[in-house]
Amino acid sequence: MFTFTHPHADMLVPDGTEPEQALARTTHLAISAHQDDLEIMAFHGILQCYGISEKWFTGVVCSDGAGAPRSGIYAHYTDQEMKQVRLNEQRDAARVGKYSAMLQLGYPSKAIKDPADTRLEQELANVLEITRPTIVYTHNPADKHATHVGVVVVVINAIRRLPRDQRPTLVYGCEVWRDLDWVPDEKKVVLDVGGRDNLAAALLGVFDSQIVGGKRYDLATLGRRRTHATFLESHATDTLEAATYAVDLTPMIQDDGVDIVEGITKLIEDFRQVVTQQLYQMLGH
Repeated sequence: MFTFTHPHADMLVPDGTEPEQALARTTHLAISAHQDDLEIMAFHGILQCYGISEKWFTGVVCSDGAGAPRSGIYAHYTDQEMKQVRLNEQRDAARVGKYSAMLQLGYPSKAIKDPADTRLEQELANVLEITRPTIVYTHNPADKHATHVGVVVVVINAIRRLPRDQRPTLVYGCEVWRDLDWVPDEKKVVLDVGGRDNLAAALLGVFDSQIVGGKRYDLATLGRRRTHATFLESHATDTLEAATYAVDLTPMIQDDGVDIVEGITKLIEDFRQVVTQQLYQMLGH
């Protein structure tokens, strides 16, 4: 039986299935820092499972949502009121997306970013042990939001707690704050998210507190997906309607000796080499 660490944590199973069964049927698991991160970064997983009887998407949000910016009708909401609003919005998204289960763990951002606090790591290891997903989506290590980076580090460490035969087959580090256009093309994971703009808009649209609060994540996210699809290849016509990018973090959970910092800085070095090589070629060097 799965138990939460924080007393105000929340679990929703949209179709009313018993919680343990809903977790056990999971094939695609996404773990994010904040409410609405899942719908931005892991839409590929949602689409892969939407309406498919043998595939199920489960979402995990780690933070409590207290630090969300607010304006308009939400300008004077207290942190406690905002936490409830964001929790309810994430529940609505889970219903729209027909998730298998939606877990909101309720950690303050400070705890997520504290390497000495291992409670989230243990809790995520428990979730992973119960769900046994084939694919995990989480943040990428080059994200510029500190809480997002905290989550991906915890996710990798949580997976490494599991026996090797219980680990997911694939782990993708996805984009939210700072996209992954800079990653060399041969190192990009290009995820096709086209053909369901209506579902994408519906999922993003439930986060009214963010949109009315001054951040048009709905328009920006859909625009970025279209942009990625068009600017992926300069010498060919578009083959995708919409795309998101990810980096493959699977080597980091297949080999516990792979350093997280070295893994992402290698991609940065690869990008530097691509840029400098092209410039030197144009300069005749």
